[in-house]
Amino acid sequence: MIKTLAILSPNQKAYSETFIQAHKNLPFNIKFYYGGTIPSFLEGGDSIMKFDLLEKIKRKLLRGFTFAEKCLLVSLKKEKVDCVLAEYGTTAADSLKVIKHLKIPLIVHFHGYDASVKEVIEKYAEKYISVFKFAFKVIVVSKKMKEALLELGCPEEKLELNCYGPDNSFFTIRPTFQKPQFLSVGRFVNKKAPHLTIFAFKKVIDVRPDARLIMVGEGELLNICKELAKLLNLEKSIDFKGACTPKEIKELFQDSLAFVQHSIVAENGDSEGTPVAVLEAQAAGLPVISTYHAGIPDVVINDETGLLCDELDVDAMSDNMLRILNENGLCQKLSAFGKERIGDNFLLSKHLGTLETLINKATNH
Repeated sequence: MIKTLAILSPNQKAYSETFIQAHKNLPFNIKFYYGGTIPSFLEGGDSIMKFDLLEKIKRKLLRGFTFAEKCLLVSLKKEKVDCVLAEYGTTAADSLKVIKHLKIPLIVHFHGYDASVKEVIEKYAEKYISVFKFAFKVIVVSKKMKEALLELGCPEEKLELNCYGPDNSFFTIRPTFQKPQFLSVGRFVNKKAPHLTIFAFKKVIDVRPDARLIMVGEGELLNICKELAKLLNLEKSIDFKGACTPKEIKELFQDSLAFVQHSIVAENGDSEGTPVAVLEAQAAGLPVISTYHAGIPDVVINDETGLLCDELDVDAMSDNMLRILNENGLCQKLSAFGKERIGDNFLLSKHLGTLETLINKATNH
């Protein structure tokens, strides 16, 4: 009999969370719950927070549960869930009381901010200890994240390093390396520091005025970055594309020289996990120009599959972009090694296979 897996996620279809959407392809009867860290919706149905249920709950009392917790409890019980996969540590922490009450095996998948933002860590530190104690496994996506959770008190034997993988379709892309064009794909947020990529590109333009930078994505820093481009007289050299479809992004991969992203630890502590776009770029055959940040050096080998610099070192990033433009054969060399390494070590099928194995072990435990 096929096991029923409940995936609990704060969001239904956040465009930056392709890794969560990929988890719906696991070979189980998937029940996808979303809408907050105690989810209130079941995909394919209505809100699980029914008013008729409220009346029943009032008659039986909440017995120590909030209304949201009781609604989730009733739904998980009704769907006969065999295992819970909680996307983000915060979701696991806030839904833990329900999961423990039902004695459902729990696997927790940390992704980034939930293991790094100072305010989140302060708020959830004690709850995380309870999560670590109850969970069957705690999944992390980088060596840096593993160190962070060890410091927060997670037993090492419960931690599983399982990096994401790119969709197989990215491996079919063959960049032409004909245009002096760099590509950035990601949310315009502090930890991805798009403004620092722009400053680095300004120094490139001073030497190579024919270069172009394509920036794909939306976010709180988008308008600021557009104003910065105007201030630096880069309006004709930078193209802000906004949100693009996967098909459009793949076409941009094919027409670009390299993928650029100047990731940093934000002032509030927010850090990347392992950026999926970095994996996708290498699978597509694009060298990655980025920073020694979070999980990036786990998947990008400096001078072999890409070019890395320290966080905030804009000059070094500029130099790396100029190397790509000026060194004959460098793109092709980095491209070949990058595509091969991602294919050997970071396939999506491998990521999902590890998850499948852990879920089966949890339900048979």
